[in-house]
Amino acid sequence: MAPATPSGASSADRSSLLLIADFRHGGLAALRRRVAGTVRELGLAGEAAERFLVAVNEAMTNAVRHGGGAGRLTIWVDGGIRCEISDRGTGFAAADYLGRTERPTASATGGMGLWIALQTADRLAIESGPAGTTVTITAQR
Repeated sequence: MAPATPSGASSADRSSLLLIADFRHGGLAALRRRVAGTVRELGLAGEAAERFLVAVNEAMTNAVRHGGGAGRLTIWVDGGIRCEISDRGTGFAAADYLGRTERPTASATGGMGLWIALQTADRLAIESGPAGTTVTITAQR
């Protein structure tokens, strides 16, 4: 994947980029540790850090499992701590997931990841289409 600037980031925001990493299944654990270190250096700790890390983990896992086997993670500071996870999968109807209020039924193909991310993130946005999906997770500091 080519280097990218977070969706909607202005030139001033580029200076606040903290981490950009491509990932596949075998690299998820190491990247989770890097993300944990990065957000803790920014002062996010305790339950707030754990909730953010759970949401990021679920989005990364979904990118690998449903989005073509790989993804890109970008973390930057823009008011809050933002993490963008993108993939090149075929996309899905994001509104069906963002509007869900009840716990979904797990299935052989999944069904819980985005719901868990929604429950644990301070804020979560999804953009999805035929060229891929981008999940942006925000934690307030």
